[in-house]
Amino acid sequence: MAWRQLLLVACLSAAVLLSLLREGTSASVGIRQGAGQEAQEGVEQKIFMQESDASNFLKKRSKRSSKSRDEVNAENRQKLWADELRKEYYEEQRNEYENFVEEQNDEQEERSREAIEQWRQWHYDGLYPPYLYNRHHI
Repeated sequence: MAWRQLLLVACLSAAVLLSLLREGTSASVGIRQGAGQEAQEGVEQKIFMQESDASNFLKKRSKRSSKSRDEVNAENRQKLWADELRKEYYEEQRNEYENFVEEQNDEQEERSREAIEQWRQWHYDGLYPPYLYNRHHI
């Protein structure tokens, strides 16, 4: 009988504990939801404008209306700036490539010059000029 009472007390205490935990979480979530709603309203006020302001904004400039001189100048400045950056970038790339090609050509010329010099030394026969094709055959 003692174990039945012990089991009953344990179940009742668990039920009371669970009910208290549910109330505690709902209270904390309720506070968070209230704060979240206030924060959300603040965000909506920042994102959305008043209806009158929106209609004035749309009336101010339609799709077909011409741009003001300031807008055209600003767009042209941005395009010119982008073109200048693009020009500098490609100029730098071209200079790097030209330097690379020049170094490669210099190395190739050095290797071929050394090979020609070795060939001349190997085939030198004491005559001047020391080239095979300048030998006079009798």
